[in-house]
Amino acid sequence: MKKRCLWATKDQFDQEYHDNEWCKPVYDDTKIFEMLILELNQAGLSWNTILKKRTNFRTAFDNWDYQKIAQYNESKKNELLNNPGIIRNRLKIKAAVTNANAFLKIQEEYQSFSNFIWSFVNNKQIVNSIEKQEEILAYSDLSIEISKILKQKGFAFLGKTTVYSFLQAIGIINDHVNDCDFKY
Repeated sequence: MKKRCLWATKDQFDQEYHDNEWCKPVYDDTKIFEMLILELNQAGLSWNTILKKRTNFRTAFDNWDYQKIAQYNESKKNELLNNPGIIRNRLKIKAAVTNANAFLKIQEEYQSFSNFIWSFVNNKQIVNSIEKQEEILAYSDLSIEISKILKQKGFAFLGKTTVYSFLQAIGIINDHVNDCDFKY
């Protein structure tokens, strides 16, 4: 049996995400946008809760079509607020729309959001050496810097801790513990 990071031993949602996605480099803008919105929805909740609602999120948010999401009106936002399959938080829904618009502006400036976000690490993954799960950081100098820049560029609901989780989710940071069979 393969050894996993301790946090990924609860259920199939955690295990599948850990084994197949967490800390693996992502360059596709749609996938990056999905993780950005899922991470901001996770704030204050468990990641497992988000994973269990992930399919509902994908459907509710038009398969992560950020061009459509950028155009969501009050009627669509209210529809989302009444959708029990997702996190029904007015500020998080508003942030998803705000972030879709900011995401599009980044794409215009950098040709892709992937180019922008990976430029912070010169397109090289940060692989941390972690002996125990307790050593995994909640945030870093990098997440503080990116959070500030994202806010300057019009993004919302992306503090240093959420950005750190986002960087793990898209593989910019690899925080698998050293003895995890999925580290590399």
